[in-house]
Amino acid sequence: MGGFDERNGAVLGDGGVAHFGDPFREQRWLAAGEALVPLDDRAVIEVAGPERLGWLDSITSQAVGRLAPGESTELLVLDPQGRVEHAAGVVDDGSATWLIVDAADAEALAGWLTRMKFRTQATVEVRDDVALLGFVDGGAASERIRAVDGVFVWADPWQRVSAGGYQYAATTEHPGADLAWRIAIVPSGSVPALAATLDDGEVAGLLAAEALRIAAWRPRWASEVDERSLPHESDWLRSAVHLDKGCYRGQETVSKVHNLGHPPRRLAALHLDGSDAVLPEPGAPVFAGDDEVGHITSVARHHEEGPIALAILSRRAPVGDLVVRSEGVDIAASQQVIVPADAGATAEVPRLTRLSRRPTAPDPRRTSPSA
Repeated sequence: MGGFDERNGAVLGDGGVAHFGDPFREQRWLAAGEALVPLDDRAVIEVAGPERLGWLDSITSQAVGRLAPGESTELLVLDPQGRVEHAAGVVDDGSATWLIVDAADAEALAGWLTRMKFRTQATVEVRDDVALLGFVDGGAASERIRAVDGVFVWADPWQRVSAGGYQYAATTEHPGADLAWRIAIVPSGSVPALAATLDDGEVAGLLAAEALRIAAWRPRWASEVDERSLPHESDWLRSAVHLDKGCYRGQETVSKVHNLGHPPRRLAALHLDGSDAVLPEPGAPVFAGDDEVGHITSVARHHEEGPIALAILSRRAPVGDLVVRSEGVDIAASQQVIVPADAGATAEVPRLTRLSRRPTAPDPRRTSPSA
């Protein structure tokens, strides 16, 4: 991204600037709302036209038909079996809807949307004339972004359970609630001038953004999604699925798993033993004893929590300590359950009393009819 990758100390990674020389300090600046992150690993798809919102509502997991200008949400595109194919952050400006996606998925999602238009009055375009900057709301970074002309800001809905959503994580203090993550869509021509005004304590790299995301248990298409992924497995019903909206592709599976079954896998957070200074790569296998029970999807060194990771595990994986195997080294991992093994099966399905049997006692987990 012009103006950032040319700064002194910039270290480039696969998706952009990994860091500017001090990843831990950059995390602190970012978490405090002081720093901006150039997000070269994301892209923007613009959907315009008078029928755009109703059309997107009909083909995705989220209720966006009445999305107000400036309002942010998130959606998934599912296949007919309910598996995740695409994911996007969504913000509308009153005349166009902006989809923020992982860069590796931009062309595929834009192509799918184009094929699905038929006679819909909508246009789909991957925008290469805008840049994306991430920041945490509430600090000086917010003020700098909002001083730039022509900026639209997406507010990550992960901080709370969205309308029509459902949280599987059994915690009253969700770590995502503390991360007011924002992504600004900025005209590319404005980026060099903005970058030139920033001091060293006002920029951060992708490693810092990833560490905060992983600590917040926040799933991402580029990391947590594979060919088997259901939204339930990563607790994505929390922010990207509206359980009460009309039909869309994959809805039947979403409903069945949520109401009557259990997702076959589950997302967990891992705190890794850092004594060997080995940080496993995504894809590293996770073991419970001699049994392989899953794999790492995301990993980072957090400035407070140390080495941390997200992992997709088998639903039946034990909830105790695990081991991650990387480069021939076994790394002890303390597990924190995000999606429990009994997630799903939430429907209030009435039980019919058989005449040949006595009535069963009421289930204390269900709401009584008189409540």
